[in-house]
Amino acid sequence: MEKQKLENEVSVWCIISMASIPLVMTLGNSMLIPVLPIFEDKVGITSFQSSMIITSYSLASIFLIPVAGYLSDKFGRKKVLLPSLIITLIGGLIAGFASWKSDAPFTWIIIGRVLQGIGAAGAFPIILPLVGDLYKDDDEKTSSCLGVIETSNTFGKVLSPIIGSLFAAILWFLPFFSIAFFSLISIGLVFFFIKVPKEKEEPKELKEFLHATKKIFKREGKWLFTVFLLGAFLMLILFGILFFLSDSLEKAHELKGIKKGLIMAIPLLILCIASYISGKKIKGSLPLMKKLIMACLIVMSVSVVFVGYAKERLFMLLVVISLVGIAIGALLPTLDAMITENIEKEERGTISSFYSSARFIGVAFGPPIMSILMNDYLNVTYIVSGIIGILILLIVWKCIHSEKKKTNKPQSLKR
Repeated sequence: MEKQKLENEVSVWCIISMASIPLVMTLGNSMLIPVLPIFEDKVGITSFQSSMIITSYSLASIFLIPVAGYLSDKFGRKKVLLPSLIITLIGGLIAGFASWKSDAPFTWIIIGRVLQGIGAAGAFPIILPLVGDLYKDDDEKTSSCLGVIETSNTFGKVLSPIIGSLFAAILWFLPFFSIAFFSLISIGLVFFFIKVPKEKEEPKELKEFLHATKKIFKREGKWLFTVFLLGAFLMLILFGILFFLSDSLEKAHELKGIKKGLIMAIPLLILCIASYISGKKIKGSLPLMKKLIMACLIVMSVSVVFVGYAKERLFMLLVVISLVGIAIGALLPTLDAMITENIEKEERGTISSFYSSARFIGVAFGPPIMSILMNDYLNVTYIVSGIIGILILLIVWKCIHSEKKKTNKPQSLKR
């Protein structure tokens, strides 16, 4: 018993090291959103092209995340994490030097962003199964640690507009170089402080892995695809709203630089607090998770409808977006916990990677969709978003069950 307890001990520095990865990955993407108008001016690109700076990062991640998940199951989490962070660092340097030295840097910026996306594919998604590995079958500690990880992710979103605006005010291309610097810090933390548990079983070969994955989706597909759909939708809403808010603060309210970054950070700070509280409260309880998901979907679906109508009144706009942020913030660690606590350890990396891919779909398409629709169809876009949220609520009610079967293995969410 004492030996088991020691095996489940996770150092504070290990948790800090794991939390640094979503922080770095979030800074690497969200930090650029408030300075996209500056990029448009300096590089001579359109609003849609500037949205591609966000989208190119996410598209690269979508397709490679499942590969990274399999590799982490086969070769080990840390052996995938470190090279991925190095690739992210290189991508930041390429985008930074191109912006600094080239007269037409847009293509090289996109190449650098794609490399960062490749690195992101093997970084943040690996953290979710790693938490499960470290805490084994302790659902309460797993939920709590996932809350810290997701809070780090959302805290990165809080810092992003402030840091991005500050760096861009010094040198417009400095945010790209800062991504490389933050990646370097995370590399050091991971190398020295993350101690991965030794595997007792040989990992599956590719053919066996594909067969096992197919079986998982056949057995658990109903609730898994619901969680994937919800994760993609949340990120689509969040990054679409952030892109719109950044544009609106400059054009409708004439706020720029650090002041703009501080204003953007307000709803994101509220999102971060909601994420932290949610991670602490759910404690592995499936009935509570389902109730929380449904309540948050109702709040988000109703609130998001009013975003466009509040466009001209800054205070009301921030209140409405903050309500959306509370709902999203509470949902994210809940979805993380559902994936991590209800999938067996040897399958956890694969399934969490598919979930992370789904989230990146939302990140990828939120900004470009908003750049196309916000001028002529802003209110319609958010009304449709609210309707979709209610439809997903019905899917959650139907497909996610809060009872567990009594078996000797980690449980599914089926009746």
